[in-house]
Amino acid sequence: MEVTETRADGLQRELKVVVPAATLDERLTAYLDDMRTKVKLKGFRPGKVPLAHLRRMYGRSAMAEVINEVMSETVKDAVEKRDEKPALQPDIDLDQGSMEDVMEGKSDLAFAVKYEILPVIEVTGLEAISIERPVAQVSDEELETELGKLAAANRDYEAVERAAENGDRLKIDFVGRVDGVPFDGGSAEDIDIVVGEGRFIPGFEEQLEGATVGEERKVTVRFPKGYPAETLADKEAEFDVTVKEVAAPKEPNLDDAFAEKLGLENLDALKTAVRQQMQQGYDGATRNRVKRALLDALDERFTFTLPQKLVETEFNSIWRQVEEDIRRQREGGEEVDEDKLRTDYQAIAERRVRLGLLLSEIGTKAEVEVTDDEVQRALAEKMRQFPGQEREVIEFYRSNPQAIAGLRAPIFEDKVVDYLLELVSVTDKPVPSDELLADAEEDDHDHAHHDHDHDHHHDHDHHHHHDH
Repeated sequence: MEVTETRADGLQRELKVVVPAATLDERLTAYLDDMRTKVKLKGFRPGKVPLAHLRRMYGRSAMAEVINEVMSETVKDAVEKRDEKPALQPDIDLDQGSMEDVMEGKSDLAFAVKYEILPVIEVTGLEAISIERPVAQVSDEELETELGKLAAANRDYEAVERAAENGDRLKIDFVGRVDGVPFDGGSAEDIDIVVGEGRFIPGFEEQLEGATVGEERKVTVRFPKGYPAETLADKEAEFDVTVKEVAAPKEPNLDDAFAEKLGLENLDALKTAVRQQMQQGYDGATRNRVKRALLDALDERFTFTLPQKLVETEFNSIWRQVEEDIRRQREGGEEVDEDKLRTDYQAIAERRVRLGLLLSEIGTKAEVEVTDDEVQRALAEKMRQFPGQEREVIEFYRSNPQAIAGLRAPIFEDKVVDYLLELVSVTDKPVPSDELLADAEEDDHDHAHHDHDHDHHHDHDHHHHHDH
C-alpha cells in the first residue's frame, strides 16, 4: 500500500491510496483458498474444488468482497498512522470508471480519502474567567403563596342547591356529536368539571354557568385547530349535557388536618417540604444561569477553526426541527424570514460545535470520566419516562451505541462544568426569585425555539462520540 498526502489545507485532509494489483491477487487467492474448504460443489469432494474452478465461478463476487475489505483496512491503517484525529468518518472517492480493470486484476486499486481533522485547542487562562451566580432564597411570603395554591388545588367541595357559578364543581354526563353523529371519546358519565378551570374545550365550561341540578343543556363549541385528534380539529361539536350535581368550593384550612390529608405529619412538616421543593427549583434555575454564564464566557474567550462537516451535521439536526415550526407558522398565516433563520441557526450550530470540542478537550485533559453506574442511572431515568415500555427502551440502547453515547455526553458535560466552576472565579449575586425564574423561563422559551443552546444535551455530543 502506498499513501500520499495530496491536500493539507487548514483542517481539510486528502490522501491518495494505491493498493497494487498483486496485493489484491494475493488476497483473492487466500479468500478463495479459504472458501474451498467450506463450499460444497456437485462432483467435487469437500475441500478438493480446484482454485481455477472457483475463480471462474466466484472470482468476480469474491474480488468485490476483497476490495471492500482492503479499502476498509487501508483507510483505517492510513489514517491511524498519522498524528491527527478525524472529526468524522473519512469519505472515500473512488474512480468507478477504472474499477473494471481493478476487478479483472489488470490495474492497481487507487482511491482518495477525504476528511477533516479535529483542531488543536490550546486551553489557557481559565482562571482569569469571572462570572456571577444569581441565587435566591424562598421567602416566607412566597411560601405562603405556594401553600395557598396547594390548598386551592386540593380544596373540598360541598353540594349546593343553587345555579352553578364560576369556580363550582359540576358532576355531569355528556354526549358529543359532530354533524349530528356521535364521535369516539365524545361521551362520558359522572365527569367532574370545575367551571372556569379551562380544562375542557374552550367555551364548554362557560356555557354551564347558571345550570342547576337535573338540568339538560346543549353546549356548542369548536375544537381548536391544533387539536390532537385530526378528525375533530377545527370542527364544531354539539354536546348534550346533563348536570347531576353542583358543588361549591369550601374555604381551605391550612392546618395539621390539611397536611395529614396530603400525607405529611403536620403543617410544619408540610411547610418544610414545600419550602425545600421550591428551593430546589430556585437552585436548579441558578445552576442553569451559572452554566449559561460559563458557556458564554468560554465562547467569547476561545476561537479556533471548526470542522465544517460537524457544523453541517449540527445545523441539519437543528433545522429538521425548525422546518416543522416554519410549516406550522406558515399554515397559520405568519410570514417567515427563512434566510435570516438559516443565518441565526448556522451561528448556533457553530457555537455548539465549538463548545462541544472545547469542553471535551478540557474534560479529557482533566481526566473527567463517566462511570458505568452513572450511565445506568441515566438509562433508568429514561425507562421511568416510558412506563410499560421499559423493555423497548433497553433494547433500543443495547442495539444503538450512539444512543448510549448520547446518554453519556450530558453527564460528561455536567462533570466538566462542575470542574470548571471550581477553576473560574464565581461570585454569588443575591437576586429576587421572580428575576431568577423569569430568566429561567426565558432560557426555556429560547431553547424551545432553538434561539439558544444552553441545554446540556447539545453542547458536547459531537466530540464525545469520536474521542471517548
